[in-house]
Amino acid sequence: MNADRTAKRLWILTALGGATAAASYFVAGPERFWANWLVWFLFLFTLALGALFLVALEHLVSARWSVPLRRIPERLASMLVPLCAVGVVALGAVPVLFPGSRPAAASDPALAGKALWLSLPFFSARVAICLGLGLVALAVLIRGSLRQDLSRDPAFNIRARRFAPVCMAIFALLVTQAAFDWVGGLEPKWYSDVIGVYLFASAFLAGLAGCVLALLYLRSHGRLEGIRFDHVYNLGGWLFAFTVFWSYIAFAQYLLMWYGNLPSEVVWYQARTEGGWLWVALILALLRFFVPFFALVTFDSKGDPVRLRWVALVVLVAHWTDMYWLVFPALGRGPQLSWPELGFALFFLGGSLLWLRGAMERGEDMPVGDPFLKEGLEFHL
Repeated sequence: MNADRTAKRLWILTALGGATAAASYFVAGPERFWANWLVWFLFLFTLALGALFLVALEHLVSARWSVPLRRIPERLASMLVPLCAVGVVALGAVPVLFPGSRPAAASDPALAGKALWLSLPFFSARVAICLGLGLVALAVLIRGSLRQDLSRDPAFNIRARRFAPVCMAIFALLVTQAAFDWVGGLEPKWYSDVIGVYLFASAFLAGLAGCVLALLYLRSHGRLEGIRFDHVYNLGGWLFAFTVFWSYIAFAQYLLMWYGNLPSEVVWYQARTEGGWLWVALILALLRFFVPFFALVTFDSKGDPVRLRWVALVVLVAHWTDMYWLVFPALGRGPQLSWPELGFALFFLGGSLLWLRGAMERGEDMPVGDPFLKEGLEFHL
């Protein structure tokens, strides 16, 4: 009964959020509507990609400790299925938010050479190819893992190990396309060689935080018996490590552009540090680095469920703030947070939680058909 009541509430919140988001198109304008749509698409898309990276990485290196936890990132990665539809709808933002797709781009000396690449048909083709490859990766790794629960066929481990390098190449393509098209395309006169790595670090952090929250949720409901401090600690250690990595990449990009002081580069940071955006940048630095770094710097804190739960929540809030900071300044306005943003939050969060509720019931909580599950459960530091 409680589960049915929760599902009903989520449906109501999702419907209310969807109606509010749709109304914002007519009241707040198409630019703000599509900017919000793009922020949430990037937020959830990168989170799902980060989870897929974790799954592929386990198979690539034949990790044992993470086998009992693997079903969690598999379920998070399955969000790529509905996100393909979200990404297709997001193509509606291209004529509105992406200057390179407009006919005037062909007469702009700074964009003329990129006009074909930035055009809507070519942009749409890249999105379709990348999303299709993402679904292929899901079919091989996630659907195959679920089938192994029933078949107990160890041959899947061999197939997954062989496919893992291909999945890594697909992941790199998806992250790069998101970084250079969905983010960089908003301001096509600006470019950065680091933006792809920046988005990779963001995606992996979001995927880790999502896995931590899902793990702690399942354990609080009496599921995932056999998971010990050692498993939780490893996730906490990765969360700590990639907090430092993201901070290094973010600062490196800023430092290189500040030192070069080229007009074509510094204009991007100028738009994100003026008109109220400096406070958003400072909040981002606080939530992305200082809070998780000092919260997880000690040994015991990395395996403390209570601390990990709120740190993971902070990381996800920071990840949304990051996507918001990447997208909204391209509108040429200051920060905007009111009822349209609330409507989008209700719609996408409610829909995501509904999808994940269903995903949490598909298959076993652990890959019971994996021959290395027993070894993974016996893992200790």
